[in-house]
Amino acid sequence: MRFTKMHGAGNDYIYVDCFSQPVPPNVPELARQISDRRFGVGADGLILICRSRQGDAEMRMYNADGSYSEMCGNGIRCVAKYVYDHGLCRREQLGIESGGRVLSLDLRLESGKVSQVRVDVGEPILIPGQIPTTLRSAIAPEAPVVDVPLAVGGRELLATCVSMGNPHCVVFVPQATDDLVLGLGPQLEVDPHFPKRVNVEFVELLGRSELRQRTWERGSGETFACGTGACAVCVAGVLTGRSDRRVTIHLRGGDLAIEWNEQDNHVYMTGPATEVFSGEWPE
Repeated sequence: MRFTKMHGAGNDYIYVDCFSQPVPPNVPELARQISDRRFGVGADGLILICRSRQGDAEMRMYNADGSYSEMCGNGIRCVAKYVYDHGLCRREQLGIESGGRVLSLDLRLESGKVSQVRVDVGEPILIPGQIPTTLRSAIAPEAPVVDVPLAVGGRELLATCVSMGNPHCVVFVPQATDDLVLGLGPQLEVDPHFPKRVNVEFVELLGRSELRQRTWERGSGETFACGTGACAVCVAGVLTGRSDRRVTIHLRGGDLAIEWNEQDNHVYMTGPATEVFSGEWPE
């Protein structure tokens, strides 16, 4: 099986071109094996690039533990780069299907290849049952979950919950320490308040237009970047009154520019996409 390793701001995945070869069997097990950083290629997960009846391609994303995920912001930018650079579709605006939605992506080229991608991630989902979370606001059952107390690991945090096609729990902290990210992150991921598990963002506020984020991703652990998480952080910053609608978010692997547009209510993410190397995985 031929594969290509790519990353978006350090959030790395193994990509398989299913235009030119069949979808591999037992994808969850393949994701676990190929993602292993000691016995496999090493990645945050596996992404299949498949044909789509709705868009130019479909992204099927699996975490390092083999679990399926509906959306990956850094991953979908890399899918767009692969689709363009490898000649599957040579348009500078692409429609990529993921989790049943088709997202619009604008490509920015350097020397004939994609370097940056702007993604219309769509409207944030704020209704608790649709995120999903059983946390509830004190205002009303269907009101957004904004700075709601959540006890975990003997500590009480203030959680703001957002779905960007996948669930996120955003926690603003003075400093995103290892104790929080690596200690509480795994506990929050599987907390009973999140029936489909959750991605957890620990966020430092550097200013109204600048934030620093560390993410514990469900099924993968801490990653160097999380694109949908950065979108959720922007939304959470606006909802809590902490930040503006246009922000730069610093992640361990690089920066993402995020905007929650007031006119159409969509969140837009701009960031890099990088191809690292290609190889063959034994059948």
